Parts: sequence; structure tokens; C-alpha cells
Amino acid sequence: MKCTILSEDADGVSFFTEGEIEMAEALFAPPAPPMPRSAPEPCTRIIHIAFPPGWTGPRHPSPRRQIAYCLSGRTRVEASNGTAITMMPGDILRMEDTEGAGHVTTSIGEVEARFVMVQLE
Repeated sequence: MKCTILSEDADGVSFFTEGEIEMAEALFAPPAPPMPRSAPEPCTRIIHIAFPPGWTGPRHPSPRRQIAYCLSGRTRVEASNGTAITMMPGDILRMEDTEGAGHVTTSIGEVEARFVMVQLE
């Protein structure tokens, strides 16, 4: 399963790379048959976020390692190196930029952008 990774270099400059969530056929909810799934990854909490149309925030690092799942709407995420991605429903962003210059998030379009944030250990 594809995902985008937002990382930072030794100088604290954030950047995007393409990543992959490894999937393997395994049991998840027996007696249901095996299905492709990822390995479990410990998390500490889940937060639901809604970005109103036109919302933008100042540049900031991620508050902690987390994974953002876009449910609806669209956002533009700009890394501190100047590259940007547009997140749309179904997109996954693994955010590892917890100490450096960070990123800017802007809600684009006419509808609220809704996300689930899974904060990792």
C-alpha cells in the first residue's frame, strides 16, 4: 500500500519521499479468511481533525510521529524544502518531521478536509 513520508534531514529541513506499507496475507479476524494486512504498529492515540475551507497554519514540525489518513476534502502540505503534495481522500502521510523547520498545511477547495491522525509511540 503506497504512502508518502514527510521526513527531515540533519539540518532540520523537511522533505517528502514515496513509501510503501508492507502487506502480507495473514489472519485478522478469525474465522474470517486471511487477507492482506500490515504488521501491527504500536500507537498511543487517535485524533480526528477537520480543516475548514481556507484554513492554514504557520510552519510547524509535527507534534509527534504520526500517520495522517485523509477521509474527505483536500489539503496542501508544503515541506520546508519547498516541495508540496496535495492530499485527497484515501491518501496516507507518515509524518516524521518532529524537530526541524516543519511544514505548512492548507485546506484547499470548498469543503472541510477531514483526517484521522494516528499518533505513534
